[in-house]
Amino acid sequence: MSGRRGAKGNPRLCPCRALAPAPRFLESYCSSIHCTEEQRGAMALAAPSSLRRLPTTPPHVPPPPCASRLRSRPLREPRLCQRLVATAAAAAPLASSPTTADTERRKHELLRAVQETRRGFAAGPDQRAAIEEAVVAVEERGAGEGTPLDLAALDGTWRLCYTSASDVLVLFEAAERLPPLQVGQIYQKFECKDRSDGGIVRNVVRWSIENLLEEQEGATLMVSAKFVVLSKRNIFLQFEEVAVENIKISEQLQALIAPAILPRSFLSLQILQFLKTFRAQVPVSGPERRSPGGLYYLSYLDRDMLLGRSVGGGGVFVFTKAQPLT
Repeated sequence: MSGRRGAKGNPRLCPCRALAPAPRFLESYCSSIHCTEEQRGAMALAAPSSLRRLPTTPPHVPPPPCASRLRSRPLREPRLCQRLVATAAAAAPLASSPTTADTERRKHELLRAVQETRRGFAAGPDQRAAIEEAVVAVEERGAGEGTPLDLAALDGTWRLCYTSASDVLVLFEAAERLPPLQVGQIYQKFECKDRSDGGIVRNVVRWSIENLLEEQEGATLMVSAKFVVLSKRNIFLQFEEVAVENIKISEQLQALIAPAILPRSFLSLQILQFLKTFRAQVPVSGPERRSPGGLYYLSYLDRDMLLGRSVGGGGVFVFTKAQPLT
């Protein structure tokens, strides 16, 4: 009743605003529809008594049942998030790293490109350009500059499949011009399994002379060098000696020295033994002369392929893993 008398005493005062406390929704509602004084009074009288004493702050709304259940399990979600983050972190490098299948495909394409080149001697300009592109494609899948050279993986015997280095191609050219001369397999043998700073590398060339030595592998030319690791992919070679060994004479020559129909004399046996154990070596370094050397960049290395580049002299080398030399 006090609200209605306040409204009559002040005709401008809306009965809604005379409520103590005045409901805010009625004030905004009356202002929005511009109701007349009589309409406002009727609205105030029609309002239930419960609305006349509405609290100014909203009542507390209980949380939904799902929220209470979530609060009752405070440790499960953090652990789940930790597992998801760990899984994503582990999968991230796998997604960004090159696939093994693609690497093997590029290696196969490189070996197929060099297959008919006679280790590089018969390759024309177009073939060399295509092979260079294939080499670069494999190098892109390598460990890169950021990974140190794995000397344990480098240790072993590697067979030459292709090269563009002139100091090796000259051997094939000599065999082409001198038919009795034969150039067999060429290897690089690294001895660095238990080392971290360098080791020994031996360039092994199997060669022969027709009718005098066994075919392809009648003798061995070996160039030995020490190497030191200069950076993560560069090694420096310091050559020490050149040797000719493992002479294997042909059956024709053996028959000439010691005919089978005649008893072998002491002299003939001595000659055969001398040829089998013959080893001629020429040192290329000494106290009065500086040993020749060269910088070698190993651009790719895995369990069955080695790619190298001769820095300064030029030339690329493609090797595959071979059985140990005997």
